[in-house]
Amino acid sequence: MRTLIRAAAATIAAGISLTPAAALAAPSPSPGATTVTKAGTSFLTATTVTAGQPVQVGASTGDHLYWSFRADAGQVHEVTATVTFPKSRSGASTWTVDVFDGLRRRQACTAGAQTSTADASATSVALGCTLRRVRPWAEPWSGDPLPGTYYIRLSVTDLPEPDLGLPIDVEMLVGATDEGGASGDDGELAAPLVPNTRAGTVLTAEPTPEPVADEDVDLTGWLPEAGSRWVWTTVGGVLAAVAGVVGFGLTRRPRRP
Repeated sequence: MRTLIRAAAATIAAGISLTPAAALAAPSPSPGATTVTKAGTSFLTATTVTAGQPVQVGASTGDHLYWSFRADAGQVHEVTATVTFPKSRSGASTWTVDVFDGLRRRQACTAGAQTSTADASATSVALGCTLRRVRPWAEPWSGDPLPGTYYIRLSVTDLPEPDLGLPIDVEMLVGATDEGGASGDDGELAAPLVPNTRAGTVLTAEPTPEPVADEDVDLTGWLPEAGSRWVWTTVGGVLAAVAGVVGFGLTRRPRRP
C-alpha cells in the first residue's frame, strides 16, 4: 500500500514539475523575418526588434548591448541569447541578460538561466529569461509588468582583465505568447509605459519681466496695527516700568536727617 502511495505521489509531482516546462517552449524565428545585425549601447539607443525577429550581432567582450521590443497586455515573453567566443580566453566569465520595462524597472524572470558562467574552455554560453504575464492594469506602487516598451540588456559582469575587448558573436531572440488581455483586475492602463524623451523648449531670448505697479506711500504705514503683539508688548513694558518705580518708592526707607 505504501508503495502505491509513493508511486502516485511521484507521478503527481512529476506532472506538476513537467507542466510549466512543457508550456514554455523555446521561441523560434518567424518565417521571413529580417535579421537584425546591430545593437544599441544604452536605453536611448536601443535597437528595436519584434517578437520572432532574430538578432545576430558581432561585438566585443565588455560591451553593453541593448534592444527594445513592444509588449501588449496578456502576452508572455521569453528572451533567449547565445554568446559565442571565436577566440580562446584566459579565464571564466559571467554573463547576464536583464529586462526592464518602460519605467526602467528591472523585471524578474520566472524561468531561464538569466545569469550563467562560461569556463575558459567553453566556446559559448546560453542565457534565457521568461517574463511574467503583462497585465493591463496595476497599482502605481507595484512592480508588475505593464504594456509598453521593454528593454533587453546583455552584458558581462565578471571576467579576467586580459579578456576585455575580445570579439564575441551574439544571437538573441524574443518570443511572445498571447494569453489574452482579459484579467481579473478591475481597470485598464490609459497609455503604454514609455520613457519621456521629449525635450523642453529652449529659450532664445531672456523673457521681459512684467512692470511692477508703484505702491502708494503712507506715512503711517510703519506704525503697527492696533491690537498687534507689538502694541501689547510695548504697553506691557511701560506698565512694568511704572510698577517698578512705584514699588521702589513705596519700599525705600526714608533718609534720616
